[in-house]
Amino acid sequence: MNGGSLREFGATGLQVSALGFGAGHIGGNELTESEVGTLLNGLLDLGINLIDTARGYGLSEERIGRHLHQRRHEFVLSTKIGYGIEGYDDWTSPIITAGIDAALRQMQTDYLDIVHFHSCPLETLRAGDVIEALDRAVQAGKVLVTAYSGDNAPLEWAVQAGHFGAIECSVNLADQRVIGQILPQAQHQQLGVIAKRPVANVAWRFQQRPVGDYAEVYWERLQAMQLDLDPEHLLGIALRFTAYTPGVHSCIVGSRKLEHMQHNLALLNQGPLEPQLYQYLASQFQAHDRGWVGQI
Repeated sequence: MNGGSLREFGATGLQVSALGFGAGHIGGNELTESEVGTLLNGLLDLGINLIDTARGYGLSEERIGRHLHQRRHEFVLSTKIGYGIEGYDDWTSPIITAGIDAALRQMQTDYLDIVHFHSCPLETLRAGDVIEALDRAVQAGKVLVTAYSGDNAPLEWAVQAGHFGAIECSVNLADQRVIGQILPQAQHQQLGVIAKRPVANVAWRFQQRPVGDYAEVYWERLQAMQLDLDPEHLLGIALRFTAYTPGVHSCIVGSRKLEHMQHNLALLNQGPLEPQLYQYLASQFQAHDRGWVGQI
């Protein structure tokens, strides 16, 4: 099994696998260094070539550098910055520069393929200082593609502003707000698009409303949508819904187990959903939408 054919990532010149890896799951102490190395190298062996991390993901960046630096040419490296460096104020020009340099050191590389502002406030985007700092990193050859990760009003601004080459936003069965307007605009602007939370945090696995699993909102939405589908097939349906939504180039899934990623890949490789099923899922969201906004 392999990651299948690569997709052109907007007009960036990069190519990405339809299934990417959300590396937040390797940021804690649940896995040993040996287990992390096996997982990360196994992903590349499967053909999953997009690794998406962030400064806020604990040990994630450091571990990617430790275990994958010798295979750097084999994958597209995406990270997120803007906060969390001692001695710097969050969301300022100096912390953008410092964040990029820190990511380069942590991941043992001399360039970053994609650098996102991680849910940067709208007023900060409009001020422009952080964008100028990110542009300087591109000019210096440290960053290939500038990007914005987030949802709602800041995302709308980022898509329309013309400053970014890519975006990352929530797209799934229970989070379809971007499909009608944002993704068509992104396609028009030829932006690369990474979909986060493509399987809605698997919220349907809970019999009752969960607490503390970051699935509460999606669980409530899925209850309202009353989908007439077999729960055993929902994972594949959800993943294929997101991965083959027009405008999406890669959808990132996090896991600590390589076999889970293999299973996800097999599901995705079944291809797009039948048009009737896709339309049913879209219409159920539209029919029950209560002003549901994108989940940050």
